[in-house]
Formats: sequence, C-alpha cells, structure tokens
Amino acid sequence: MNKLSRLKLRHAATVIQSGGVVAYPTEAVFGLGCDPDCQTAVKQILDLKQRSQQAGLILIAADAAQLYDWITPTAAERERLFAATHAVITWIVTANPLAPRWITGGRKTIAVRITRHPVAAALCHLADTPLVSTSANRHGHAPARSTLSVRCKFGRHIDYILPGTTGRQRQPSEIRDARTGTVLRPG
Repeated sequence: MNKLSRLKLRHAATVIQSGGVVAYPTEAVFGLGCDPDCQTAVKQILDLKQRSQQAGLILIAADAAQLYDWITPTAAERERLFAATHAVITWIVTANPLAPRWITGGRKTIAVRITRHPVAAALCHLADTPLVSTSANRHGHAPARSTLSVRCKFGRHIDYILPGTTGRQRQPSEIRDARTGTVLRPG
C-alpha cells in the first residue's frame, strides 16, 4: 500500500470516528459505512438509502475480536462464524442484548461478516470498530461498484469516498443463519 493510500485510509477512519459516513470498496460493491454506535450516522445512511430501520444492518469487522461487543453466539454459531473459508458469507448471529435497535432492527439477531477485502479490513482496523456495511445504493436500486458511481448516486450527501477497487465477487455476500447454516440469500 502506498503512502497516498494510507493517508486516505487514515482520513476515512477519522471521518468515521467523528460520526461521519464513508463509502468504501468491499468484496463485491461499494458500501456505505459508519461507526455502528453512532445513531446519527446510522440514521443518515438509512435516510440516504431510503431504508427502514426495521430492516437491520450488517456489520463488517477485520477480525472476530471486533465483534465481541455486538454478538453473543452459541457454540454452533461461533463454529460456523469463525470457520476458515474463502467464501464471502454474512452470518445472522445472536445479538448482544445491548446491541442498539438501529443496528438489529429490533431483532434478537445481528448480521455480521469478517471482511477479507483489504481496504475494508484496514478501515475497520484504523477506525478501531466494526463498521455498518450496506450497499451504496438507494433501496431497490443497483449498488455502486466504483467511486464515480457512488458520486453519481449520492453526490455530497456522504462525508468521504475512500477510493479503491471492489473484490472479484459479482453478487453481494451470501447470507446464512449461523444457528442452522441455512442459506437465506444466495451470493
């Protein structure tokens, strides 16, 4: 990673830590993200997407440790969630009872993914938090796959666009129930 890229990553992390919203590349599409503890930033993302809070949001993390405050997985959930795999899977896991409704949508579960995208993982590390991760698009529309597409969709309504390239995934992540392994959305 070159010096300019590191500076841009640090700036994006600072924006997140300051309660802002950042667009960043993930495994398949650009995501909109923020600190999940910042209700104002989460509301901004939901408003931008024209999405209901009841839908819940995905959290991505660079590693399992970043998720410990957010989840209380059973042994079976933990085994599935932390199994080594190259597949891009978002898991529905038992939420920590203290996880805010603006993330869980009022459910007793939470959607989480340990990201393997190098930019998204570095951003989680630098921001020192898991990130809200929802596709950069209005609800029901095609997600952005480039910085230009993010600019066209949201203009100045987000605080920063972190440049980068999305991964090789063609579809958003598969979603599975960590209790049963059942596929809820194919990838």
